[in-house]
Amino acid sequence: MTNDPLLQPYQLKHLTLKNRLMITSHEPAYPEDGMPKDRYRAYHVERAKAGVALTMTAGSASVSRDSPPVFNNVIAWKDEVVGWMKQLTDACHDHGCAVMIQLTHLGRRTRWDKADWLPVISAGHEREPAHRAFPKMAEDWDIARIIRDYADAAERMQAAGLDGIELEAYGHLMEQFASPLTNALEGPYGGSLDNRMRFMMDTLAAIRDRVGPDFIVGVRYAGDECQAGGIDKAEGIEISQRLKGSGFVDFLNVVRGHIDTDPGLTDLIPVQGMASAPHLDFAGEIRAATQFPTFHAAKIQDVATARHAIASGKLDMVGMTRAHMADPHIVAKIMRGEEDRIRPCVGANYCLDRIYQGGMALCLHNPSTGREIEMPHEIAPSDTKRRVVVVGAGPAGLEAARVAAERGHAVVVHEAANDPGGQVRLTAQTKRRAEMMQLIQWRHAECERLGVTFHFNSFADDATIRAETPDVVIVATGGLPHTEVLDSGDDLVVSTWDILSGDAAPGSNVLIYDDAGDYAGLQAAEAIAATGAKVEIMTRDRSFAPEVMAMSLTPSVRALQAGDVTFSVMWKLTAVERDGNALKAMIGSDYGAGGKARQVDQVVVNHGTRPLDDLYFDLRDGSTNLGEVDYEALVAGTPQQVARNPDGAYTIFRIGDAVAARNTHAAIYDALRLVRTL
Repeated sequence: MTNDPLLQPYQLKHLTLKNRLMITSHEPAYPEDGMPKDRYRAYHVERAKAGVALTMTAGSASVSRDSPPVFNNVIAWKDEVVGWMKQLTDACHDHGCAVMIQLTHLGRRTRWDKADWLPVISAGHEREPAHRAFPKMAEDWDIARIIRDYADAAERMQAAGLDGIELEAYGHLMEQFASPLTNALEGPYGGSLDNRMRFMMDTLAAIRDRVGPDFIVGVRYAGDECQAGGIDKAEGIEISQRLKGSGFVDFLNVVRGHIDTDPGLTDLIPVQGMASAPHLDFAGEIRAATQFPTFHAAKIQDVATARHAIASGKLDMVGMTRAHMADPHIVAKIMRGEEDRIRPCVGANYCLDRIYQGGMALCLHNPSTGREIEMPHEIAPSDTKRRVVVVGAGPAGLEAARVAAERGHAVVVHEAANDPGGQVRLTAQTKRRAEMMQLIQWRHAECERLGVTFHFNSFADDATIRAETPDVVIVATGGLPHTEVLDSGDDLVVSTWDILSGDAAPGSNVLIYDDAGDYAGLQAAEAIAATGAKVEIMTRDRSFAPEVMAMSLTPSVRALQAGDVTFSVMWKLTAVERDGNALKAMIGSDYGAGGKARQVDQVVVNHGTRPLDDLYFDLRDGSTNLGEVDYEALVAGTPQQVARNPDGAYTIFRIGDAVAARNTHAAIYDALRLVRTL
């Protein structure tokens, strides 16, 4: 027995949910051929076996052929989905976890040039800025057809044994009908609130007629679009009351905002550096006004906030969706009294941002997420204990040390700085990205718990490492900024690291040449613009900061647009020369134009890093594998067994930016998949 509010059961109709934590509907983009196959199932089962009460699958499973999935959504209009969903549901039920699915018609939130090239449909002709498709205005036969499709999809999910369904309204076709901002129809489906809600109510009625009174049905909707001309708070509360009073709905899943633009989506689902749980109080107002089962999720990333949401009566079930991507075992750790060991969500949004660029969801912090089959979350102990020496205590080195220690090896880490963190410490200098340090803090704490020995302020050379008599050496020394990219004048520029570390003071009229397109360029621009300086960010790319994806880019753009900052794409810095007390920046183009010049007082170059690999090459000849990695074994998850030098005393590997400039996820993934088989 426990008094923890999060661990109390909740009765939803006939369904007893064993605690108050849930994973809200989201699309990790793991389907294969539109079906939730093995990878998809393994992802949800991992969280079910760790104790979450309810997992909601599919961020919008498509109910109709003319709602083509743009995020690799589950296709719910095919009968084939029943068997796959039944396998997933049965496996989660085996662990006492309830399963639901979110059904939708995307309406205008898709594209006509996907799947079958059918027209995009909506309640008006206005396109959604995010997806850019001009929709057909729905006719009566479209409405009747889509309502049937919803009922068919609900029936399939009932046949698969799910505990219920949730209809996705906000931003999708249902809200496109419900909102006065997007509904341009006349007659029974346009105009008054009664008419604008008719499509939703007719759909709910059709679903109830098909699945009967006992199957659980909910709606996820915006109680306030926070957009001029849209659904406001007063109308949102009225919609909430009508949904409760309809007799068709068993729970409300409330959000606040709109998702038709990148900034709107980011405000609704906040990212790193934005306020935590910004819509929780609003969801509580809906619950108070309706006295009806209310669910909610939006950057509720820590257990304390989730516990407050339940204890204060704001919610009945609290969603910690991205948090469960970072750590699928949250509930198990709460129950074991190990809350301090929960791997924290740092809000990097690598999960959602990848989806919106057509990739599958991955967690910056946890490379096992989405790879549950080939890269299990739990590390198996090794039969053979070895002495592992890691050089570098950035994210790659700390992950290597953590995993090696979990395997039972004796681990020693040498770090040249006086604290762990590597490049992440520099990243965290920007206040909005301070949460990134939790990547380091969690790994360092786990390493200390596991008995890893750390030597800080240790600029280890080859003699230092050999003196450790290692069986395995892992070089995770990272990289240093590379700025030698010009025809002339490389000595006149500074790096983004110089700006962020404070080694170079910001100028007053600054050109930032961003040829990497990552966070470093943005952060340097923000730091300089904050002084009141004039800043131009130039890139040879077709788009601005392409490595920083849409939602994560939003806070940076807001900060930069508030200053004297201009953005120039498809131009290339070719040279810098002195011009009196100033600098002349010579500008060219990959497209053939050129010959332009800018007079500035500072040029900052962002061109990634080059490996800091001297130690690796000093040690390589003394190794058995001569540094070689068997890529087939690495990908297959089997041990490295390369032996090229019979006189070698140890095996040696390098990981992360010590190999090549990539990102934090790549560095951590390098470490995990290499070391988990040592």
